[in-house]
Amino acid sequence: MPRFMTLIRVDEKNAPAEGPSPELMERMGALLEEITKAGVMLDTAGLTPTSEGTRVTWSGGKLSYTDGPFTESKEVIGGYSIVQAKDKAEALEWTKRFLQTHEDYWTITAEVREIAEG
Repeated sequence: MPRFMTLIRVDEKNAPAEGPSPELMERMGALLEEITKAGVMLDTAGLTPTSEGTRVTWSGGKLSYTDGPFTESKEVIGGYSIVQAKDKAEALEWTKRFLQTHEDYWTITAEVREIAEG
């Protein structure tokens, strides 16, 4: 069965300062339990803010390092999941359900891509 990576993109500047609500965390936990019991979820995690990250760039034969936050980025990757689904439609269905656990004031984009095998 194919594997898919979902990259969760958030706008750090417009995310709630207090983070996810307890209700959101409860809904998300229930969905993650369901997708894990279904044998679909392989791995998932949230990421720390860009203020704690470093970008490493290779250009012109040289490395450069830039510490966060990355103010030029409107959307950043806030988390990811790796699922094993029968097809892209199933991966998209789980992604839709994940996004719908969030309250209406969240703006989140999920990019779903199949992992190239071999």
